[in-house]
Amino acid sequence: MRYFYSLQGEGKRAGDPSVFVRFSGCNQTCRLETHDFDCDTEFVSGRRMSAQDILIETQTIAPVCRWIVLTGGEPMLQVDDNLIGALHEAGYQLAIETNGSLPVPTSLDWITVSPKVAEHALRQLTATEVKYVRGYGQGIPKSSVTAQYYLISPAFAGERLDSRTLAWCIALTKDNPQWSLSVQQHKFMTIR
Repeated sequence: MRYFYSLQGEGKRAGDPSVFVRFSGCNQTCRLETHDFDCDTEFVSGRRMSAQDILIETQTIAPVCRWIVLTGGEPMLQVDDNLIGALHEAGYQLAIETNGSLPVPTSLDWITVSPKVAEHALRQLTATEVKYVRGYGQGIPKSSVTAQYYLISPAFAGERLDSRTLAWCIALTKDNPQWSLSVQQHKFMTIR
């Protein structure tokens, strides 16, 4: 597990100061050849942390921040009621970024599902926002997730966004106004 303080770089909360707790491990394999995107998570570094460790580190690096984003990998492999309770009790709002393959506790304040599996394999079917990464030529998904916000995110190639892919995703959202564009702004700002 690793943690850092930054701005939320994508989705409807883009620009919000947040402490990111990045959990190691994932139950999916994302490869460019099969998904038009590659996993951008580094799983090698990090350390084991208890709920109390996370709380202490969060209060140290960002004493005035109120949002914690649980991300990964797949955070639901490790997030439990003890962690959620401890962080809520300390006054934090909790967001999670999940691939949707495992159910998420309803006690979280913000749920982002970014599917990496076929719709029939999703287990988290409600969310605050659902975000699909799209490459050039891919259409609007038929989402199984019921959400307040539906987002299309253009696929990056590493840190680079191809102008053709961006134009494609802009056209998708213009043609389907129930969907919004969500570009990974943190990559342009060169922040985590």
